[in-house]
Amino acid sequence: MLHLKDQGCEIVTAENGQKACELFAARSFDLVLMDCQMPVMDGYMATGEIRRLERQRQSRTPIIAVTASAFPGEREQCLAAGMDDVLIKPYSRQEFLAMLARWAPAMAHA
Repeated sequence: MLHLKDQGCEIVTAENGQKACELFAARSFDLVLMDCQMPVMDGYMATGEIRRLERQRQSRTPIIAVTASAFPGEREQCLAAGMDDVLIKPYSRQEFLAMLARWAPAMAHA
């Protein structure tokens, strides 16, 4: 999150997937960083719900999985759930900024 603050981005956090979906339903976001392992509703289910909400809005927000899991097939599982990309922890500032530039270029140059 420090990388985002350094870029001048507004950060909104949710303690679980259900809260993330509630926040997403209430407002729009330029980018979602999704933890795959959250209580109440995991990141895969939350992504599915966000994609459902987007179909109603006729919009699409980039969702980047942020996970410590490096198991084979993890990237594919995230993409199949509707996430756009995957960032595996630990990651470098350069990796994070490259991901930001790819999916939210305006934020990367704030």
